[in-house]
Amino acid sequence: MKSKKLLGSVGVITAAALSLVACGKSADNGNTNEAKKASKFPIEVPKKETKQGGTVKLAIESDSPFTGIFSEELSTTKTDSDVVAPGAESLFDVNDTYQINDKGPATMKINKKDKTVTVTIKKGVKWSDGKQVTAKDYEYAYEIIANKATQSERYTSQLAFLKGLEEYHEGKSKTISGFEMPDGENGRTAVLHFKELKPGMYNSGNGYFWEAVAPYHYLKDVPFSKLNSSDKIRKKPLYFGPYQVSKVVRGQSVTWVPNKYYWRGKPKLDKVVSQVVSSNSTSQAIKSHKFDIADVINTQWKQVKDTKGVNFVAKIPLQYSYLGFKVGKWDAKHSKNVMDKNAKMNNKSLRQAIGYAMNISSVYKKYTGGLTFHVTTLIPPQFGDYHNSDIKGYTYNLKKANQLLDKAGYKKKGKWRVQPNGKPLKIHLLAAGGDATRGPIIQNYIQQWHKIGLNVSLVGGRLAEANSFFDKIKNDDPSVDMFMAGWSMSSEPSPADFFAEGSPFNYQRFVTPEQTKLLNSLDSQKAFNHKYRVEKFHEWQKYMFDQAFIIPTKNSYAITAVNNKLTGYSLKPTHGNSLWYEVGYKK
Repeated sequence: MKSKKLLGSVGVITAAALSLVACGKSADNGNTNEAKKASKFPIEVPKKETKQGGTVKLAIESDSPFTGIFSEELSTTKTDSDVVAPGAESLFDVNDTYQINDKGPATMKINKKDKTVTVTIKKGVKWSDGKQVTAKDYEYAYEIIANKATQSERYTSQLAFLKGLEEYHEGKSKTISGFEMPDGENGRTAVLHFKELKPGMYNSGNGYFWEAVAPYHYLKDVPFSKLNSSDKIRKKPLYFGPYQVSKVVRGQSVTWVPNKYYWRGKPKLDKVVSQVVSSNSTSQAIKSHKFDIADVINTQWKQVKDTKGVNFVAKIPLQYSYLGFKVGKWDAKHSKNVMDKNAKMNNKSLRQAIGYAMNISSVYKKYTGGLTFHVTTLIPPQFGDYHNSDIKGYTYNLKKANQLLDKAGYKKKGKWRVQPNGKPLKIHLLAAGGDATRGPIIQNYIQQWHKIGLNVSLVGGRLAEANSFFDKIKNDDPSVDMFMAGWSMSSEPSPADFFAEGSPFNYQRFVTPEQTKLLNSLDSQKAFNHKYRVEKFHEWQKYMFDQAFIIPTKNSYAITAVNNKLTGYSLKPTHGNSLWYEVGYKK
């Protein structure tokens, strides 16, 4: 199971990731049963005996070309992650509660006394060129992340709990002192020495140790500064998963063929083709059986639900969409977020009012009949008692929104409100394009904000292209005041990777002493006590709801249409790492 903390431009990666919907009042009665139907969908297709051979066409839903950064350490978009799924495999398998087990390519042992995590790669786990995956490959992944020349966004203050990683990152050391290879670089064991251990380390996606490797023997001759653009990353990447890259059509498709050295055994298929399809074309592609596996866009569910020859599987994924407010900058020199107390959106009442003006629930009922639903807090219900169910989120309340603005001094001058200092207030929203409902949805929210006197308009007057969207968010483009995006979350609930002072993924650039204290408490030594950790998770969610630097909006049932001739396709966590080894055609 991979540790995935990936950015999605809401509406660009719909269905299996993050989408956006809005506008209008409640849905007609015919829609209300759709969520109930989805909740009864199976989580996997029927298990049958598998035959050898065949080609599977995998739909990659995106309204922009994928970036083609085929490296776990350098890529941050879910689209790229989806494209490489047939070949990419994590070091660890998990059980259905995402706890790391010993069934995957590597095993993991934690020693609390020594503050170490020992990772042992299994013999026979080989790259697609036949080379054994080694301890050096694991260390090299850390080097790619931590070396500033790569400009990787994966380096975080959480990973820096590995001893020596920060010194390597700052250029004070040429090696990572806390990364020990007892059997040498060509051995299969790595001992990671930490400043302290964290309670989430038993789960995949904990953010404190990396869960992937990079082929040192293949990439070592490429300077760190040129890795991102190297053909060895973009055109001919190596993987140790079931399939290897055969052909790349830049931004459009990747053809995969079996990795003959795959450690689990011989993959079932002759070929897998990952191909981009636009969101507006997805429903027709499903109905015409252009793809064997395709995620359903929930606003298009009515168009595809009666399609013959497919099995629909579904789950509620670990994802959410959100509205974020830019309140600072990323300080690359010191690798930390820095808040700007004078930022336009650095007023809690303004942010809260914007949240209360959004008619989130009615929008999703109208467009998806409940297949997409309001998310109230930043820790979703899938995380059990870590989720604070007392928080009801920003529900539609124009009266409250107006009261907040009035009290905070945002007075009306004509149609629009002005800032408390009397200067005009213009708010620029960045949102990416998507399917046909995307434009009306965004305009609905803008109209809602207009109703409370806020002069909100789209950056550049239009929805953004996905890659441009990512660039503006990551680089703190000054034209952006707030933005609509989404996260594909990791399988350990700690939010530190998204919101810590040293996290590049904290795109709001929100940092306060209170926030830092709470985040530290979630992953502290005291937090090995479950009751204490739950209590702190609830406190953090309450604080984040009050501060409203980021307002969660929604999640969706992830429905996938699978050719009914296929078997082995499952959405269970236990199958996540071995999925493409298992998928094949029925006998």
